[in-house]
Amino acid sequence: MIEVILLAVALSMDAFAVSIGLGAKTDQKSAGKLAIQAGLWFGLFQGIMPLIGYLAGHGLLGWVEAWASWIAFALLLLIGGKMVFESFSEGVEEEIAIITHRVMMMLAIATSIDAMAAGFTLTLLDVNAWLACLIIAATTFMFSWAGVYIGQRSGTWLESKAELFGGIVLILIGFKMLLF
Repeated sequence: MIEVILLAVALSMDAFAVSIGLGAKTDQKSAGKLAIQAGLWFGLFQGIMPLIGYLAGHGLLGWVEAWASWIAFALLLLIGGKMVFESFSEGVEEEIAIITHRVMMMLAIATSIDAMAAGFTLTLLDVNAWLACLIIAATTFMFSWAGVYIGQRSGTWLESKAELFGGIVLILIGFKMLLF
């Protein structure tokens, strides 16, 4: 279960980083609404995408079972490496002028695509995938909600650090799945 919690925290770091950036662009009176909105959008998509990855991976597991640990390792290494790389670049929220539901949906999809690939790794863990996805969704909701307030109060200085942390954790989980 500790792997699921670590996976949830690591996967939520993309949404957390974007929420910090969004929060830095908002005023105090609209931060509450934006925090709930970010939590719901990001939490929903971060919960659904790993489930899709799990179901697809579960269907393929019989064909790739001998290589499943290597595939999970490669996926987590790629996702984590991408997050580490992105931690050194500007966030997409810099270009957003107005935060609409459409914008939030696009950001939620963009930040959760990685979670679909990471969902494959749930096939290798001895956990209930539905519960794991619920934990991922709830964790992402909390981090996204908090990220808006953190960004609103302190700006974007923590944004890249969150993505870097999430990427490193995913890489470490990948090594653990390969070696143990």
